[in-house]
Amino acid sequence: MSYIDNIRTFVRVYELGSMSAAGRDLRISPAVTSSRISQLEEHLGVRLFQRTTRNLTPTEQGQAFYRGATRILESVEDAEAQIVNITENLKGSLYVAAPLGVGRRLIAPHVPDFIAQYPEIHVRLRLSDRKIDLTTEGLDLAFFLGEPEDSNLRIRKIADVARVLCAAPAYIAARGMPKSGADLVTERHECLNLRFPGAKEFQWRLQTKAGFERFRVAGRYESDDGDVLTDWALAGHGVVMKPIFEVAEHLSSGALVPVASETPPAPIQMACLFTHRRRQDPKTRLFMEFMIDRVGDVIRSSARDQLPR
Repeated sequence: MSYIDNIRTFVRVYELGSMSAAGRDLRISPAVTSSRISQLEEHLGVRLFQRTTRNLTPTEQGQAFYRGATRILESVEDAEAQIVNITENLKGSLYVAAPLGVGRRLIAPHVPDFIAQYPEIHVRLRLSDRKIDLTTEGLDLAFFLGEPEDSNLRIRKIADVARVLCAAPAYIAARGMPKSGADLVTERHECLNLRFPGAKEFQWRLQTKAGFERFRVAGRYESDDGDVLTDWALAGHGVVMKPIFEVAEHLSSGALVPVASETPPAPIQMACLFTHRRRQDPKTRLFMEFMIDRVGDVIRSSARDQLPR
């Protein structure tokens, strides 16, 4: 197991950017951390990091090895999980977070099936559109849309989620049909924005003929609850940008219709976020894989049904 330990240490040093931080994370001494990296470099015959008194920077060889190393560790962990799942009766509580729309429509509906298969596991689901902190809030994993800011956490991508700009027919009748993001700005359309403390996305990133561009839209309606924005859009108060799975039923019924279709929104990543140690917990891996199978299917099918062919 020493070679796997060396690889695991390398990955944490790479991700945390520090020998001492990686040692604390793995609960080994700085001397052991440094020794494992040296052993790995000697085995590979290359230098994985450029070291100075202040900085630790991956070399080109280190960057290439990291990509393969993460796949090796995931394969080992998945194989170990299979054995654990067979030999242990998994039990205990799982603390899971998700944005409101994701949690209500994609995660919560499948929790009963998961508990039916694993009755000794208790799922504690917390839903909020605010920014969460896995470590301080004691969470095992979090589902999210977008790009995480904390590089010390691990990510498992689920799918690229298609989004749509849409509004109610009543709004379009009153304000006209915007054809593009430029129309939203120049014609001063009422745009419904998701904003909460710490949010940085105050522009809409849309696909144009020249590539993706950001449009500084404006409006009088803001909320930190995505479902409130959908309700406002349904009531004819403005244009909303939503993941298609969140408004699929309203698009199908005609209660909402796509707008600014010349400049569709950029897709947004949906993924699981977890700490390195949480990934070792068989319950966490089991729940994550269970949800990824089901959630990915729902996202892809909703996009197929609603996107123009």
